[in-house]
Order: sequence, then C-alpha cells, then structure tokens
Amino acid sequence: MTLPENTADRTFQVDLRGLVDLLSHHLYSSPRVYLRELMQNAVDALTARHALEPAAPAGSFGIRLYADRSVVRVEDDGVGLTEADVHTFLATIGRSSKRADGIAEQRGDFIGQFGIGLLSCFLVADEIHVVSRSARTPGAPAVEWRGRGDGSYTVRTLPASARPAPGTTVTLTPRADAAEWTAPARVQHLARHFGSLLRHPVTFDDGSGGSAVPVNPEPAPWARTYPTPGARSRALAAYGEEVFGFTPLDTLELDLPAVGLKGIACVLPEAVPAGRRHGHRVYVKGMLLSEQAEEILPDWAFFVRCVVDAESLRPTASRESLYEDDTLAAVRDALAERLRAWIARVAASDPELLHRFLQAHHLSVKSLAVHDDEILRMLLPWLPFETTDGHCTLDEFARTHRTVLVTSSVEEFRQVAAIASAAGLGVVNGGYTYDRELVHRLPEIRPEVGVADLDPATLTAHLDPVDRETELAAAAYLALARDALAVFDCDVALRSFQPASAPALLVDSREARHERTRSRLAREQEGGLWGDILGALQQEAPRAQLILNQLNPLVRTAVAIDEPELARTSAEALYGQAALLSRRPLRPAESSLINRSFLDLLAHALRKDS
Repeated sequence: MTLPENTADRTFQVDLRGLVDLLSHHLYSSPRVYLRELMQNAVDALTARHALEPAAPAGSFGIRLYADRSVVRVEDDGVGLTEADVHTFLATIGRSSKRADGIAEQRGDFIGQFGIGLLSCFLVADEIHVVSRSARTPGAPAVEWRGRGDGSYTVRTLPASARPAPGTTVTLTPRADAAEWTAPARVQHLARHFGSLLRHPVTFDDGSGGSAVPVNPEPAPWARTYPTPGARSRALAAYGEEVFGFTPLDTLELDLPAVGLKGIACVLPEAVPAGRRHGHRVYVKGMLLSEQAEEILPDWAFFVRCVVDAESLRPTASRESLYEDDTLAAVRDALAERLRAWIARVAASDPELLHRFLQAHHLSVKSLAVHDDEILRMLLPWLPFETTDGHCTLDEFARTHRTVLVTSSVEEFRQVAAIASAAGLGVVNGGYTYDRELVHRLPEIRPEVGVADLDPATLTAHLDPVDRETELAAAAYLALARDALAVFDCDVALRSFQPASAPALLVDSREARHERTRSRLAREQEGGLWGDILGALQQEAPRAQLILNQLNPLVRTAVAIDEPELARTSAEALYGQAALLSRRPLRPAESSLINRSFLDLLAHALRKDS
C-alpha cells in the first residue's frame, strides 16, 4: 500500500517510568530481581569472553559485587562493549546485546535473551552508571553510559585508565525507598541466593575494609568428587535437607545429559495435603530461576521436591519460570521415568523403605498406578486399603478372600462393614480417590481373585432368615414399622445376623436416594413439562431397607410391643439409630424423626415409672 504524501514515519514515545512500573507490578515478582539481572548480564558477558578467548584458564574471569550504604556495584571481566555497542544496545529499549554479530548464533549459551534486564535496576535506583571496555577491539577505549529514570541518557569516551582491562562495571545509587533491597547484608544474601551454583567465581565486598568473600566457594554438590558412593549419597541428602528444611526419606540423583540437566530429587518424609503442591528449585546455567517451578515434574509426582540445574531449558520473559515447549515436556517425561525407576528399585530391593514410602505417599502412588501399568503390577499388592479386616494391603486381603467386594462410597462401606465382616464377606472401601478403580484391577495381578461391586442383595443374602413362627409373630409390628417409615421409602425386614449387638442395618445407597428424589420430583411436577421429562426417565425407584436383627435383645422386645403408637416410635428410633451408624449426612426429616422418637420414648419411660 502506498502512503499519502503527507504521511511520515514516526517512532513510539516510551514513558520509561510507566514501563518500570509495568515491570515491577506485572513482570517481576519483587524488586530483588535487579541483582539477579545484573549478575545474569555479567555471566553472559563472561560466556562471550570465554568464546572469544577459549584458551583462557578456567576461573581467570569472574564477577565482583560491592555494596555499602551509598552504592551497589557489579563488575565483570566479560566481553565488554564498544562505543558503538553502547549506542546500539543501551540506548534502545528492549534491544539485546545478544543480537550482536558473532553472538546471535551462540544465544543458547546465554541465560538472558530479552534485553530488558538492565531496566530492572530502575526498580531500586533513579540512575544507572555503566563503564565498559570491549575485549573484541584491541586498544578500545572505555565508554561511559549514564541512564536516568526519566528516559534520558549520556554517552562519553573515557581515558583507558578508567577501565584498564576489558569488562563492564554497573553502579547504582539506590533510592531511599529501596534500602530494603540494597543494604550490604541483603545484597550479599541475594547474591548467594541467586548465584550459589554459578560456574564463574563470584565475590562480595561490603566496603568494611575486609577482604572480599566468595559467594559460590564450591561447585554444586553433584559436580564434586567424593571418596565413596556412600559419602556422595550422604552429601546429596545433606544438601537437600539444607535447601528444603526436611530430612529426605531418600535422595535420587538426576542426570539428563541431552539437556545438560543435573540435580537431585528429595522424597518427602510426610504426605502432602490434598490440593497442595510444592514447587521445585530450578537453576539455568547455574543462575537461580525459580524456587516454585511446578512444571518441571508431572502432577502425580508431589512426593518429591527437586533441585536441578539445566543448560537447555528456556526461561520466560520474567526469567522466574520455565517456558512451556517441547524441551520442557521431554525433560518432564524423562524425570518422571527416573521416579518410576526409583519406585521399581525400592519395590524390588528395599521393602522397609517401600513400606515407609507407601505409608506417607500411598495416594500419590495410587494416582500413578491408575495410569501406569508397570507401577500397578509392582505396587498394587502392597498398597494399603480400608477393608473389613482393617487397614491392610490387597495382597494380605486376597490371601483370605478369593472374592473381593468393593463399595462405591465410604458411606456404603460404613453401613455394612461390621455385619459383612461377621458374615465372612471380604469388603474393601472403594469410596476414596482411586481405590475402587484400583481394586477392580486386582485380577490383573492375582488372576485367582474375583472382584465385584457390593450389591445390597449380596449382603442380605448372607443374613439368616428367621423361622416361620417368629416371622408370623412379628408381622403386626413389621406392618406398623413399614407404615411409619414409608415417608422415607424404606421397607422393613426381620433377619438374624452377627454381631448380635447391632439392632438394625440400614441398607441404602446414594444412587438409590437420588433415584427416589427424582421420582418424587416427577410426582410433584406431574402434568408439567418438567414432569413429562422426568416421567419419561423414571424407573421403579429402589427402596431403602431397614433390616432388624432378631438376635438383638432390644429388637426381640420391640417386635413384641402391643401398643401401636409405642411400636411406631420404637421403629422410628431403630431407623434413626441405623441412619446415625451409617455416618451419612442426615436429611432434615430424619433429624426431626430422631429427636421426636427419643423424646417420645423418654416420655413413655417417665409415665411408666410414675
């Protein structure tokens, strides 16, 4: 498209203060990142210097930090900048010196790739002073750049004595309101926090007149040599305890050469609360990126916390999290495989550690076993479940029960557990997350064991019927009880079962209650559109069943009552007691019934005694 003759190219006007405010509120999590950005720029400059002078001995170039009450200074022996570089890179917002000729092809060697790191210094200072001398141009003079928060800057050439050797010095004069982040003790702490694993030597001087102290005196613990494998394991575990504040149940060493990743995974000694995930500490080329990087591992791996240092992972623009790309996805899959391998090794060779691990993290392992057939085969027999034999593993449970019944809810299990146990039935509580699905897969590991959902008919079939004479004697009472409980869609039957201390069993399910509710709504809306829809879906609603225990003395006394009102009240009380024992939420009508039947029985007892 051809522009009109009166149209001219224009440039954006940048409000630097507004841009800094944007960085501080939306890009960076805290003003403390200014020091990380300066150290990061220094590391990248050192990387470029080593590429320029590959024969230079390791450790010959480094970073020096200085802070007193008046200034913060970061100095490096890196590649430095020429006057042309300064005009090109420091005078253009968002321009990165990594785009320079000869550097672009090496971008993967650098931590920072966005060219806005220097702006973070305006979070704590109104002026940035840079003095640099290039190592690319022999005899290049030193160049000074001063940038101010209002967007203005100056550039001038300095005598060689201002910077005798190649490198860059960045000096900040902190604002009064930034003292929290620029005090010497805080600067030293931040330097260690961000740069403890850097490969280049870093020192700090607090201006007190003493010698500079090293920020990273030792390499990462996994990069050191140890006299024995045991000493290495103990050192890595001690490092994990130092970083995370807990003694690991076990420590895994991580090594993915394809992406230059090394580190450790520490197994938590206690279970993680549901819905809560711990982040991991991730370094990129030795510089701390994040302490809360959740994306490095899959969701199910919440039983470990990791410290990793990687070469090939990409940080986001804020350099406080990882960029989601194919490399990160591959790393996540590879680390997940390392965790599976650890579980397999422990299952095969260390039963004591396996027991402690499963005690703490059975929920995490169950979530993994649901989707991982290998873990399922290895660990399903060892996972703990709530059963009618108490808390035990499926392997132990299957030894005594060739048919395993599983409930669909915790409520259903609590209704039937005592009676099913007395009847010799093997029932597993399938109401907890993953449990029902996993129990149904038990035959894949133990083909001789059958698994089925618990059906109320299965349970009642194991209850002994009473003799004909007893049934006839109780018929009048049972008819009154059915009439009293009809409002709850509940039938009443008389059986004999253990334990004799249980007067009644309420057999019901959440699905049956929902079906009855739907049927009731259809009746209430009869004739309307909604009633037509529900009526089309309606089936015979299953009824609850109150099964009275003829072996219980209280029930034998109740069925012999010849006062109709007292008989109705006793039936309501037995229903209320059975509903309470099921531990399911009570409906308002049931709560009212329990209160009323208790008061009526109390009133009857008081009248009898008076």
